[in-house]
Amino acid sequence: MIIVPVKEGDNIERALKKFKRKYEKTGIVKELRSRQAFEKPSVTNRKKMMRAIYVQKLQQQED
Repeated sequence: MIIVPVKEGDNIERALKKFKRKYEKTGIVKELRSRQAFEKPSVTNRKKMMRAIYVQKLQQQED
């Protein structure tokens, strides 16, 4: 369970922003989306490879 301590007189929008950040960091939404449909291991490996190639190209362009 995510707990966000709110001080007296603290802005509710700020507390909501903190909650959303903590919620995103847990990765719950990402995991739920990935579990909606089964993905073959070969497809996941291919996606990982494509992402690694993309990141490597970005790093090479940066240098």
